[in-house]
Amino acid sequence: MNDQIIWFKDLGMTDVSRVGGKNASLGEMIRNLTDAGIVVPNGFATTADAFRHFLAENHLEQRIEQALTGLDIDDVSALTAIGSKVRGWIMAADLPVALVTAIAAAYAELGDAPSVAVRSSATAEDLPEASFAGQQETFLNVNGLEAVVEAVKAVFASLYNDRAIAYRVHQGYTHGGVALSAGIQLMARSDLGTSGVMFTMDTESGFRNLEFRNPGFRNLEFRNSGIPEVRIPEFQ
Repeated sequence: MNDQIIWFKDLGMTDVSRVGGKNASLGEMIRNLTDAGIVVPNGFATTADAFRHFLAENHLEQRIEQALTGLDIDDVSALTAIGSKVRGWIMAADLPVALVTAIAAAYAELGDAPSVAVRSSATAEDLPEASFAGQQETFLNVNGLEAVVEAVKAVFASLYNDRAIAYRVHQGYTHGGVALSAGIQLMARSDLGTSGVMFTMDTESGFRNLEFRNPGFRNLEFRNSGIPEVRIPEFQ
């Protein structure tokens, strides 16, 4: 562990402020389910501090704040233009050398240029009062260090997707108060099995006396992208 990246196995739900909700949950699963024989693909997370340092080193904090201050999120044209401009600034910037070095070392530990998912995890995600999940980008089947580094930067930029900007305003969050962590995780072989999501409640009615399992014959990206499907709850 260092101030740039943390392995999932060293994370838990007390680390949301350091690596966001998704990456903290992955760490919690690995720490508590491995001994039960449940395999969670290995990986690591960049830290929220690494994200903030990236913005500071490239002098982006004040530029982003000035661009978003006073933005009328109901003006779709203005929201689209400003969001695109901010994301462009981030994509044109370089990640700090310390972060790239840490990512390179950890990625090498995962194997010989393995395929990974580069996933977004916001520090204001999966909260009781607001759900930011699914608003930032995730990239699948990323191969090679150069592609991983570029995907991490794209994940960082996605904190300023139009939808995410508008949602923070609606929920009363300041833009500078939310940081992003990128999770770099080995890809699961979806061609050898199925994937799915399980909830311990019905997500539409709030009824809690059931398990709701949503399976599919491929990875979950299509499900997170909003493609319609049939809901078949499994009652327990």
